[in-house]
Amino acid sequence: MAYNDIASPAEVLGREITMTRNLLDAIANSFFKFGRAIMTNSAGQRRIDRVERLRAKSDAELAELNIKRDDIVHYVFKDIYYV
Repeated sequence: MAYNDIASPAEVLGREITMTRNLLDAIANSFFKFGRAIMTNSAGQRRIDRVERLRAKSDAELAELNIKRDDIVHYVFKDIYYV
């Protein structure tokens, strides 16, 4: 007589639950990474928009803000980059 190793229903169900959970975790992780990329891009775009708004100001308006025209990029990105 041949020996058959047949898994119990509980073992099969446990494996299926684990595989399903792993799949759902992978999908959720993908959405999380996509969302984080969108947020990072959005934050960078806001900074670029701020640089453009400051560049559009006159030298007198920049002087009121205590910003030199050459320092606009440094002013906007100073909390991220040390220059």
